[in-house]
Amino acid sequence: MKVKTLILGAGAAGMMCAAHAGPDTLVIDHAKAPGEKIRISGGGRCNFTNLHAGPDNFLSDNPHFCKSALKRYTQWDFLDLVARHRIAWHEKTLGQLFCDGKSLQIIDMLRAEMDRAGALLWLRSALADLSHDGSAFHAQIDHEGSRVMIEARNLVVATGGKSIPKMGATRLAYDIAAQFGHQVTDTRPALVPLTFSDQRFAAISGVAAPARVSNARGSFDEAVLFTHRGLSGPAILQISSYWREGEEIVIDLDPEARLLNDLRMQRQTSGRRSVANELARHLPTRLVDHIAPEVLPKGNLADHSDMVLSGIVDHLRHWRLKPTGSEGYRTAEVTLGGVATDGLSSRTMMSETVPGLYFIGEAVDVTGWLGGYNFQWAWSSGWAAGTAIASR
Repeated sequence: MKVKTLILGAGAAGMMCAAHAGPDTLVIDHAKAPGEKIRISGGGRCNFTNLHAGPDNFLSDNPHFCKSALKRYTQWDFLDLVARHRIAWHEKTLGQLFCDGKSLQIIDMLRAEMDRAGALLWLRSALADLSHDGSAFHAQIDHEGSRVMIEARNLVVATGGKSIPKMGATRLAYDIAAQFGHQVTDTRPALVPLTFSDQRFAAISGVAAPARVSNARGSFDEAVLFTHRGLSGPAILQISSYWREGEEIVIDLDPEARLLNDLRMQRQTSGRRSVANELARHLPTRLVDHIAPEVLPKGNLADHSDMVLSGIVDHLRHWRLKPTGSEGYRTAEVTLGGVATDGLSSRTMMSETVPGLYFIGEAVDVTGWLGGYNFQWAWSSGWAAGTAIASR
């Protein structure tokens, strides 16, 4: 069977590419349904992009690589597509956009765009072997109990990274990259909860608080969630992409810097209140009880000087913690790192050394922040490859 383009992976990037690559395109995926990460994202409502998406929201060994695709296919372009399919959406915090209905609407939209483009989709199909004869790719595909030989002028690798292996994630993209002489950067779980071997937060599991979480390379103001295993919540997931084993993170439980002034004012009007009771007006009571033995002095507000109150607040604003690890690929939303960008065209996503070979989406060393950014990279890189293929 001959096709112009074979796309490996029916996720966000693969389907977007198929919708623009033109007719005579075949997409294969080992799953029983396309777009599984789309389906589960955003609590089933799909955080499909972010109003603030731009190059500064992505990590890569080459921070400039993502600029071309993101500039030429923006969040506004994807919103136009969503509008054409009459999908209602709403904005949550920090520019995050979600479907009003179910995430299946985004999958159905992409499937409709693939049908319009004439792309064919094979599910429950796996790549068994791959080669290149200098002019075409030859793939052996296990499909519906038979092995089918596919010859394709273009091969697009959209198989993602290693995150969430229970959904079938593998290192196939990296193996294909190596087969054709491409480098792969170090990979690690990203947007992932951090863990502590002593389960120090087990007693306050389920407690959440707004905070600023920082290290030497990043800082994020969002919620922190305390868990049996350690720390989670948006701020922790964000900093996890910048954290490395053996390093500290710093949690600021007073990111708006109001607490010291409030304590001083309450000392004048409610001096008989305990420090713990006053802090519980600002922080969850269980969290205050957890930190009290280490941080809070005995006595009432009126008993303590500005210096003492300042010391309490300083501790709460510079709470230094050293995680022992992360929950790994099992719960990581994305994989940090991937196919090295120095071997790819930033405009077309095509290999600089193997004409017709493309890498897109999470497979590439471009990783977005939490909040719809990784989906935008899937749309932008998929569009860039698809439109380039259509013009070849």
